Amino acid sequence: MNKMIEVSSEKQMQIYGERLGQLLAGGEVVELVGDVGAGKTTFVRGVARGMSVDETVQSPSFTISRIYEASDGRRLVHYDFYRLSDPGIMEDELAETVGTDKTAVVIEWANSVADTLPEDRLTISITVTGENTRQLSLSGSGEVGQRLAEALDDHSA
Repeated sequence: MNKMIEVSSEKQMQIYGERLGQLLAGGEVVELVGDVGAGKTTFVRGVARGMSVDETVQSPSFTISRIYEASDGRRLVHYDFYRLSDPGIMEDELAETVGTDKTAVVIEWANSVADTLPEDRLTISITVTGENTRQLSLSGSGEVGQRLAEALDDHSA
């Protein structure tokens, strides 16, 4: 199942992220696919807001992962494997984190850890279509991934 959403601004990108964050209870995996500068971290800032995270989300490009605690006991773990050609121990950490109750996992540049990703996940491909415009392609595999894709598509920003 593929759903397409047109996004016309950074604010709208964050709104979609926020809506997704409100849907995440924990145990979900979201894979973000897109070129450098496509808006992946902007989207994650919205996810964090939707999960009631008070911290400012920063790109984990150099640290590989960041953990954000939400005020209601949920946790957001944000991975960025852009600089990781060999996952090594990070693959083990990811495997332990995925599926943890109350923990939602968002992964950028997941190619190096593709074998560790669960079948049931939401994949959001972000394509730059203009200076401020993007196209989101939502692909849900598995029950949870499909539910999240449908719920996001039902709520146009």
